[in-house]
Amino acid sequence: MSLLICPQCSAESFLWTYDEEETPPTSWYCGDCGYSAREDESLERVCSGCNKKTESRLQDDVKMYWWCSNCNKVTFISEK
Repeated sequence: MSLLICPQCSAESFLWTYDEEETPPTSWYCGDCGYSAREDESLERVCSGCNKKTESRLQDDVKMYWWCSNCNKVTFISEK
C-alpha cells in the first residue's frame, strides 16, 4: 500500500484501511497530522482535473468532499 497526499496537510502520509464490520468500510488516516475520513466507495467519479476515475467522496466529522487520489484535487461538497 502506497502513501498518498493528505487532503488536510499535504504530507505524503495518507493511507486507507478496510474493515467489513464498519459502515462505510473504508477509512483514511494521515500518519503526519492525524486527520481521518471515511470513504463511500459506491460514490466514485471521473476527476475533472486529471480525467481519471480516481475521485472518491470522503467525509470527516465536519465536511464532505470529493478527493482525487491521482492529482490530489479537493472539491468541497458541504459541511455537516
